[in-house]
Amino acid sequence: MTPPHPHVPTQHGPTQHGPTQHGMEPAPDPGGGEPGERRAHGRGPRDLLVRLPGLPSQVSRVRRLVTAALGRDHPLYDDCVLLASELATNAILHSRSGAGGWFTVAVHASGEAVRVWVADAGSDEPPCVCRTGSRTATSGRGLPLVEALSDRWGLSRSGGATTVWFELAHAAGWS
Repeated sequence: MTPPHPHVPTQHGPTQHGPTQHGMEPAPDPGGGEPGERRAHGRGPRDLLVRLPGLPSQVSRVRRLVTAALGRDHPLYDDCVLLASELATNAILHSRSGAGGWFTVAVHASGEAVRVWVADAGSDEPPCVCRTGSRTATSGRGLPLVEALSDRWGLSRSGGATTVWFELAHAAGWS
């Protein structure tokens, strides 16, 4: 296992809850979904597990999938869409999942929080939460945004793959 980059926390809260837990085993699409989309057994439309090709066009698809899972009226919608887009972009640009590869996106929405995972084919380079970038730089803000906006987040590497997740908690009184 590659040691984590010293500037990247490997854990901000428990990382043992991956997309195959919470009952999210892939199930055949009941119809009306996009190819590759899987819904969790017995969980309704708020859980998704999707494998996507590593193409830049798939970032907009990730946004549509988060929209389908949460709905535009969800109080965490804007932040979830933004952060999921950033993680998908990172998977495509900075891992072996881009250009002919694949990555996986999972969304789990409960009454307490929304958690999103993006798993990719890994990279030989350590991930970095860059804090010294130029204000005019066009990249390098993905993980800093995740760190700034999420309540908890984490990164793990196993078997050559990388999984980054974030969690946003609902405000008290939301249902």
